[in-house]
Amino acid sequence: MTLLPGTPFDCFADGDKLKEECGIFGAIGLTDAANFVALGLHALQHRGQEAGGIVSHDPVEGFNSARRFGYVRDNFTRADVMATLPGSLAIGHVRYSTAGSKGATAIRDVQPFFGEFAIGGCAIAHNGNLTNAARLRKDLIERGAIFQSSSDSECIIHLMARSMQKTQAERLKDALRLVEGAFSVIAMTRTKLMGVRDPLGVRPLVLGRLGDGWFLASETCALDIIGAEFIREIEPGEMVVIEDGVLQSSRPFAPAKSRFCIFEQVYFSRPDSIIGGRSVYETRRQIGVELAREAPIEADLVCPVPDSGTPAAIGYAAESGIQFGLGITRNQYMGRTFIEPTEQIRNMGVRLKLNVNKSLIRGKRVILVDDSVVRGTTSRKIKDMILDAGAAEVHFRIASPPTAWPCFYGVDTPERSKLLAATMTEDQMRDWIGVDSLKFISLDGLYRAAGEAQGRDPAAPRYCDACFSGEYPIAPADKLDQGFEMKTAAE
Repeated sequence: MTLLPGTPFDCFADGDKLKEECGIFGAIGLTDAANFVALGLHALQHRGQEAGGIVSHDPVEGFNSARRFGYVRDNFTRADVMATLPGSLAIGHVRYSTAGSKGATAIRDVQPFFGEFAIGGCAIAHNGNLTNAARLRKDLIERGAIFQSSSDSECIIHLMARSMQKTQAERLKDALRLVEGAFSVIAMTRTKLMGVRDPLGVRPLVLGRLGDGWFLASETCALDIIGAEFIREIEPGEMVVIEDGVLQSSRPFAPAKSRFCIFEQVYFSRPDSIIGGRSVYETRRQIGVELAREAPIEADLVCPVPDSGTPAAIGYAAESGIQFGLGITRNQYMGRTFIEPTEQIRNMGVRLKLNVNKSLIRGKRVILVDDSVVRGTTSRKIKDMILDAGAAEVHFRIASPPTAWPCFYGVDTPERSKLLAATMTEDQMRDWIGVDSLKFISLDGLYRAAGEAQGRDPAAPRYCDACFSGEYPIAPADKLDQGFEMKTAAE
């Protein structure tokens, strides 16, 4: 395996973790809006680390953009870069690729995307995934469209260009009525900031305010970093348009029952964000409580796999009465390297990122709490580290149900054949990982932790949980064209 220059060094530790596609942020009504966008993107860096971009508008200089590979802190804190982004209106995007090129992201795939139309320019930033993008792209190309990127999001710009509506807001509505899948979109014209969520509200989008400034963001933690007040979530199927300090709301889509992504609660969102009026941290802590009730075990120590397993481990320890301990320490300063590591270093794998507290682990029966098991390779390596440190027993408790189905709504998921839970039973996974016991929270338990006291209603589930249940609320048209087989009644 050869790393391209600029490949994240810590990819070896998280190679079988699910990755969110991106985070988006927009600002209007404040001097130097791009600086606020850069801060917001910094708070959303966990949603995408490959690349970032900002587009701004100034009445004198017009539209300006900057797109860079790497972290926000390394690019959009530089005075020379930010000086090229003047104006009181800006939007930005941080990217982790799902649709589009893999591995080596091309700069042309970095959002926001921009189009100059007869009625003026418009830039868009998209979080999610369009499930009919291949069909749309083929049709658009046959009708003369020239694509500049491999991203599904660029379809929205081309669909806007073909709309005959007289305003950019109406063109955006026209375009989004033709797409399928999950989308939270932030867009800007010369004078307007717009935000839209898909009818099911699969991906998040929130509204904030600071003085005369308005903000749209993927998560509330991005509002916190700039001191903005969280006003509310943009509702599923809602479009907001902000201009001259005034917000207007409309409903451009047919009504549908909300199906917010439940994995936002488990892993993607930052624990200090608020979702549906509820603290993400509290939901994750409650997941641990439910897990302790469903899967108790005699042990000496409850240890989180950092950092995503920590809130659930705290809840598990509190409910079980077993001591909580930080038996694994994460190296927070790995960052990125531009030097290709040697084979010997690559073989160190997860040890580059995580280290075991041997004095705490030695001789103990240890419960490891992690957020998920995808391929299972990292779980095996962590188990080996714990045993090498002298643990008497190792038990895994997982804060999500088995991930047995791929996500097509904006999450980078391996094909189904590479998902451990798609090919093995729970007992087989336990033996393959090599632990004394392995238990996942039930889907009902996960729903209870998220505030649904009666668990999951199989007739009308509140969340999108397709990665666990195989029940897709939006048909993955492109994948079906490629031969993907949906869940059968027997499964």
